[in-house]
This record gives sequence, structure tokens and C-alpha cells, in this order.
Amino acid sequence: MRRFVPLFCLFVITLGYSESFALSSPNVPQDSPVYAYLDKLSGAGLIRSDFRGIRPFSKAEAARLVLEAEAALKERPDASPLASEVVRRLKELLPREYGLYRAEKVPFFDFNPMASSRLRYVYRDGTPRSYERPVHDPGNDGVFGIGSGLRPPNPYPSPAFQHGTEGTPLLPNNEGIVYRHGSSGEFRFSSEAYVGRQVSALVEPLLLYRRADGGGQLLLNRGYLKLGGGGLELEAGRDENWIGPGFRTAITLSNNPRNLDQVKISSPEPIDLKYVGAIKYSFVFSRLDRTGSGDQLRQPWFYALKLAVKPVDNLEIGFNLGRQQGGAGVNNSLGDNIRGLLGGTSADNSNSVAGLDLRWRLPWLRNTEIYGEYSGEDTAAFWPIVESYVAGIYVPNLTADGRNEFRFEYYLGNAILSTNGTFPEGYMYRGMNLGPSAGGASEQFYARLSHYFSARNVVHLDYLHTERGNQGRVTVDAAGRFDPNGALQAVERGNAGRLSWNLPFVGDVDMNLMYGVERISNFNLVSGVNQTNQLLKVDLSYRY
Repeated sequence: MRRFVPLFCLFVITLGYSESFALSSPNVPQDSPVYAYLDKLSGAGLIRSDFRGIRPFSKAEAARLVLEAEAALKERPDASPLASEVVRRLKELLPREYGLYRAEKVPFFDFNPMASSRLRYVYRDGTPRSYERPVHDPGNDGVFGIGSGLRPPNPYPSPAFQHGTEGTPLLPNNEGIVYRHGSSGEFRFSSEAYVGRQVSALVEPLLLYRRADGGGQLLLNRGYLKLGGGGLELEAGRDENWIGPGFRTAITLSNNPRNLDQVKISSPEPIDLKYVGAIKYSFVFSRLDRTGSGDQLRQPWFYALKLAVKPVDNLEIGFNLGRQQGGAGVNNSLGDNIRGLLGGTSADNSNSVAGLDLRWRLPWLRNTEIYGEYSGEDTAAFWPIVESYVAGIYVPNLTADGRNEFRFEYYLGNAILSTNGTFPEGYMYRGMNLGPSAGGASEQFYARLSHYFSARNVVHLDYLHTERGNQGRVTVDAAGRFDPNGALQAVERGNAGRLSWNLPFVGDVDMNLMYGVERISNFNLVSGVNQTNQLLKVDLSYRY
């Protein structure tokens, strides 16, 4: 913590120059329906200043967007009744921030011991994928496929090694929480405290029971202090992150692993810059866990950077960077650290994932959005190579009444995405990928069809096709270890479907029911081994 004191002092000095009416507030959990509601309002043409590439949103930012939609509704008598329902529901979920966002005075001290809560039951029948496997590093890389023939084939060591686990089948991006075979239960609640306009805090304990473990476990899922708001905010504690426009997959940083213990400087709300447009930024600084031993002992520092720009209302462009650097077992001299920052060094002490993303809204096509993320790992002449991609389309108004929507998303992870020679465990935190939940060396096709009976009564139907081993296959022995004389890894193919239904239960409590089933052939790339996974989930959520 001593390292953070100068940063804290600098922030307090700078805070005096931030917006006088900035409102500090805790963040909205990334699995909250608030995000789907804001997408719905954007699709209705009622929100134009939204950014999608940095999450979670602060509650104040969500309230700002609700106020924007509410003002637009007054000028749109032709807007769908569903949009008005969604605005009303968001005001119920964000009562404090909605009421105080534009107020000149706020209570000096405020405390809410039960701001939100969720009770969850999960029954899992099946086995998660193991990502532990050797993969072939093809080398000979280019940028966007350009220049791939300029170097001798495969100048890199082969094979590389993928690590990690899927976690819970059919329930990705779950903050590193894994539900075991059989029954599991979870209860979480959040308490919030506020001092004036520019100080807020949240604590979210989580009680997890897994029958397979034979007992319960109490965790601190989230807990942080925030200072500032508006265009400048400091957050210190444990929290989740998401960098990129993807709905299911983010390559640079996602909420797939356990929440990081971090210091974050960000702009919860957009900043308008002359000649540039609106911008948002986020800088996350953390340290990963100690892994390995002896010569393989590592404990790198980690930081992630996101800068997003909207030169016009309907176009969002982002730059993403995630980086492991230094720590135990690698070169830590000042020169090596600087050379690593600038694009690599022969005494390599870092591992980077970096790229660009784009989101484009098409008002003339019922506000349909297309989005994509390009990301590269490793560098050649500064520019990242080893390419991975996310591409998607979101159709918020499949029908004119806005009650039906469709989303399609594609992900391709390079054969050696998330692997690294300097850090043998790869781009991981506590056994799970810091970015895509599907890991590297994989390909996914995801589709979702949704129908809104009302704002709180929504049905989603998901389909997912996953392939692993269609790139980077190597020969392995019977134990799955690399063996040039062994059998070639098989191509694993999985098809999954999920049906979820969210409906009002009583008062401010919603119920969510979800059932999913998945059939996998050549499970874990072993020929002839098939696997069926099933998952049942029941949630009761209060203002979540």
C-alpha cells in the first residue's frame, strides 16, 4: 500500500479541478439487467452518448443515461411503450443516483446496508473443459494477415502451452466463481456508503456453498473505495473489469477470472474535448498471484489501459492494452522495464495483449450496431502480432415494436493467445484467462434471440458452437503430453443451447430461471470421447 500513497496524494490535488457536480457512486454489476435496459434504450434511439467498451458503469453514469433517455422520450411521442417501461424500471433500480445526479446539494453522509442482493441455486451435471494442452506455434505472423511471408517459417519455439480451465460449463464470465458437480448455492449482498458528492464505498460479501466441497465459504467478492466522479475518479479495492465492445467475449480483460485487487483511475462519465469528441478512459493497476517455484517462480505486476473516443454520436473507437511485467523471476532493471514498455527486449520481462476496437450504430437500420475487436499478442517492430478477433452484430429492433432483438458474435483466439515463455502460466489469474472465457486456440459462434413481454418479463434463447483443435494441433501421448511420435490431437466440437427467463417475483425482487445443455465431441481434444453438460440456475435478485 505504501506504493499507492504518492498516487493518492496526486489524485487528491487533481480532484479539485474535476467537475464540481460530479457524483461518486458504486458500480453496476456486469451481470445486472441494467446493461440490457440501457442497450434497449440506445436501440430505441433515446440514448446517444453511451460508451460500450469500458465496463462496469458507475451508477451515476447509468443514471445520466436514464436522464438522457427520459428527456428524449418527452420529444418522442411515437416511442414504443416498452421504452417507457424500461425507463421506469431503471429509475427503480437507481433511486439514489437518479434523484441526486443534478442536485446542487446531497446528504453529507449516507448509508445503505442492503443496496442489492442475490440468492442463487445452481445444479451442474457435467465436466468443464481443461485448457491444459500443448499447441503448435506456427510463427510467420503478419498484421491483419499482411507480411506473413517476410520472415522464415516458425522462428519461435514450438510447442507453446495453453493453461487454465473453463470454470463452470454454460456459465462463463462469472468472476472466477466455479460451481461444482451437483448442487451449489450462493448468497451475496452489497452495502454502500457515501460522504458528500465525491466519496463512495461498497462491500459485497459472498457466501458460497458447494455440495461437492461439503461446506460453505465466505468470500469478499467486491469491496472498494471511490473518490471523485465525472471525468476523474480513483478506485481502490477489489472489483471486476471489462475492456472491449463484445457481449460474450473480451480479449484484453474481462470478468472471467476472480475480481482483481486493484487501483483504478478512470472517467466514469464522458469528457468532451474540442476537435476530438467525447472520450472515456480507464487505467487499472494490480499484481497477479505468485505461481511456480524455483526458476519458474513468477509474480508479475499487471496493468490494463483503455481509451475510447466518440468523434460522432454513432461511432466509438477504442485502444486496449493489457500487460504483465516484472516481478519475481525476471529482469527488473529500469532499462529492461523501459525497453519492455517500448516493444520488447532480448531480456524480456513482459507480456502484452493490445489492439483496437470499433462500434458503429446505424440509425437508418433500426439502430443496428456492428462491432469488433482486433487484438495482438507479442510485438514485431512495436506493432502487436499473433492476431485474435471478436466481431458482432446487435439488432435491437428485430420487429418495429422493439420487443424482439437479435445478437450474433464471433470469436477467434490465436493458437498461442494467452501463452508466454517469460510467464509460463500465461495470461492468467488464479487458473482462469484474464480475457476470453473460451481461452486461446479456440473459435466460437454465439447467437441470442430475446423477446420482451415487458421490461421485467424477458426470455432469451442462446446457441453456441465452439471448436478447439482446429488450429495449433500437435501430437501427444496417452497422458496428453507433447510427443512427436504420439497421436494427433482431435478437433473438439461443442454445441450448446440455453433458455433463460427473467420475470418479476414480488416487489423489487426478480426471478431468473436458466437451463442449458451442451454436447461435446472429442472432449478435451481426445478422439472418441464425448461429453454432455447440463446446468440449471435459479436466481432471486433484489435491485441487482
